[in-house]
Amino acid sequence: MEILYSKWRPDSMTDDKRLEDLLSVFSYLLIQTNGDIDEALDWLEQLDQEYQLFDKDLSFGDFVDELKKKGYIAEKEGMKFLTDKGSQKMRSDSLKKIFSGLKPDTSGYHESNKSGRGIDKLGELKKYEFGDQISNIDMTSTLRNAFLKSDINSLNLEEDDIDVYETEHMTSCATVLMIDISHSMILYGEDRITPAKEVALALSELILTRYPKDKLSIVIFGDDAKEITIRDLPFLSVGPFHTNTKAGLSLARQILRKKGKVNKQIFMITDGKPSALFTEDGRIYKNSFGLDPRIVNKTLDEAVACRKDKIKITTFMIAHDQYLVNFIEEFTKANNGKAYYSDLDNLGQHIFVDYLKNRKRFN
Repeated sequence: MEILYSKWRPDSMTDDKRLEDLLSVFSYLLIQTNGDIDEALDWLEQLDQEYQLFDKDLSFGDFVDELKKKGYIAEKEGMKFLTDKGSQKMRSDSLKKIFSGLKPDTSGYHESNKSGRGIDKLGELKKYEFGDQISNIDMTSTLRNAFLKSDINSLNLEEDDIDVYETEHMTSCATVLMIDISHSMILYGEDRITPAKEVALALSELILTRYPKDKLSIVIFGDDAKEITIRDLPFLSVGPFHTNTKAGLSLARQILRKKGKVNKQIFMITDGKPSALFTEDGRIYKNSFGLDPRIVNKTLDEAVACRKDKIKITTFMIAHDQYLVNFIEEFTKANNGKAYYSDLDNLGQHIFVDYLKNRKRFN
């Protein structure tokens, strides 16, 4: 991810736009600092020294006051902390950023013309019937029908003039987003965990606002696997862990089996081959060298188990690791799933396009 900064000029933007842009920068810094308010503010001050982000009209202190006034951060006993509203702001900013990079014809997402929860407009028109939503009326077609039947001095609108859009009722979908938190996600000078967190924040906001009947669960996996909540996302960090892909898949499958009769899928973001698993006596077995058949075969068993449970797995590889590529080829065949190599800048767009396309396929 690359953010370009430039010196602010008084005529470059309105005060409101300037403040909104600074808030978006702060949201991104919070993702990088794992939700640490003070560290994010320190980074913002360093950026100000280089790019002159603040001035007498909007000082750094004014900006901190705005964060508090808007309810994004709060302070207790001298300690600043992120509020629920601040977390929602991070999700919203992440969603806007990813969708701004999508082509209009691939996203299937629009800010306007929403037809209600669980319903999407199709392109076809039909005659109005009792029970059709008024918001689905095509006014252009309806008025044209009325004009064609009326004389030049009067317009008579009748029920059979009204055309409405056909709609489809979207079935619910349960998704588990698996995020690799092994140590390699921050090794070699490349920050891979921040884009992964940004995707998770944005996907959760998309589902909460656009597809409220859908379910999103988030599983992190390193030496072990754990389910976290949406509220935990800003504070997520990597650890000195190996990659226990089997544990992550097993937990994801358990979660999805409890979701009832809905369409189920797993999105897995990883940068490395599986390198750990738990033995039958509960001990962890690790091997970072090559593709260990003991680890690989147990992980492939989970892919097959997901396929039997009708759970599709889409893997997003965010590293050029040949061992990972070789494993994912076998893994994808075992699950009858899909796999993509994604660079970090386009990870969000790739996942969102796949999520939205899958929803159409499910329906």
